[in-house]
Amino acid sequence: MFEDAFRTGRLLLSQEPSASTPAATEGIPFVGAVLVVCFVLLAIIFLRSFLDVLPYLADSVLRARGSTALENSVRVSRERNVIALILLIPACLLLYRYRIYDPGFVQGIDTDIRMLIVAGAFFAYLLLRFLLYLWLRPRRRYDNYQMSYRAGYTFFILLLLLVLPTVGLLYLFHASDLTFRTLILVETGTIYLLYLLRRGQILSASCNPLTTFLYLCALELLPTGLLVASATLL
Repeated sequence: MFEDAFRTGRLLLSQEPSASTPAATEGIPFVGAVLVVCFVLLAIIFLRSFLDVLPYLADSVLRARGSTALENSVRVSRERNVIALILLIPACLLLYRYRIYDPGFVQGIDTDIRMLIVAGAFFAYLLLRFLLYLWLRPRRRYDNYQMSYRAGYTFFILLLLLVLPTVGLLYLFHASDLTFRTLILVETGTIYLLYLLRRGQILSASCNPLTTFLYLCALELLPTGLLVASATLL
């Protein structure tokens, strides 16, 4: 009777070893590796220009008039624009690597193609901001309007100067991708709010409060809202 109760069971699971679990994170694809090399070379070439621009960047953070001093120098303004253009490379890499922009329609796509899609979405966002800037530009006395738009280049550089060391530090401590993503989003939101404040201050020098608010909604909040919506709804 006891033998029937404790009869030897039959193994139903396969005795073959299961496939290894896929890694939770993915590295940089071939296109990304090429971009990393390009960025390092460009960073070395333009290091002197960056050091020249750095005091003006700090001044732009501390006070709204700092943007005026920067734009009044043609050389410094040009170097600032070049540096912002170079920093588009690591910005796109961060958007891809830590899934800062991660719409559902890119899931399951080849890594190289997914990276190109993410970069394309970011450039489409920048293009939309530029087209809105051209469309809404006043017919006269648009110096402050133009300065407020170019302040975006300044704060974009400041954002990358904050995010890149943060990523390096977290990498040393082997932080999870979720930690990377969370801190990058927090830093991006903080710099973006500061940028909105400074841009509003620059615009208010030549616009009334209502016009300044409408400009910020149309030139900043609309394209940013569309970018966020495309990441969450698509």
